[in-house]
Amino acid sequence: MEAEESTKVASSSPPPPPPPHSETLVSETESNLQEEEEGEVDRIGDSKPTSFDQKEILRALEVVERDSVAIAQSYTSLFASLRLALSEVTSSSVDHMQCFSDAAGRLQECALDAATKGNHYINSCLRLNEEMKGIDSLARQLKILKRNVDTLDTAVNRLLRLP
Repeated sequence: MEAEESTKVASSSPPPPPPPHSETLVSETESNLQEEEEGEVDRIGDSKPTSFDQKEILRALEVVERDSVAIAQSYTSLFASLRLALSEVTSSSVDHMQCFSDAAGRLQECALDAATKGNHYINSCLRLNEEMKGIDSLARQLKILKRNVDTLDTAVNRLLRLP
């Protein structure tokens, strides 16, 4: 009952105008319906809808069209936002990759420098080791020399202490 009253109220108000700059299926359908109403064209085998049904159909089509336009605008906005976010992420990723590349380059330089210094240290140690091998014989010679000096000192002390 309430649905009938709302349809009666809706049918009594004039239909809203179509969107200003878009050629739509609704406007074509309106002109076809007006031709049928004015000329009372009756096609063979077609049932003739009442003007009440035609107006309701037109209104429903207009609502669907407006909703479709709103959805399309929403998708357009969403895709623009996604494009911007993707651009920012890509830019950010490029910046991070550049930073990583710089850090890796510096790390490589430091590693090469450390390896070079390590090689110098190892070579110095090997050289010192080679030089120390000759010191063993020098140490033996020093021990013998010390014994001889001690023996000489003892002999001199005996000679000087004679009564």
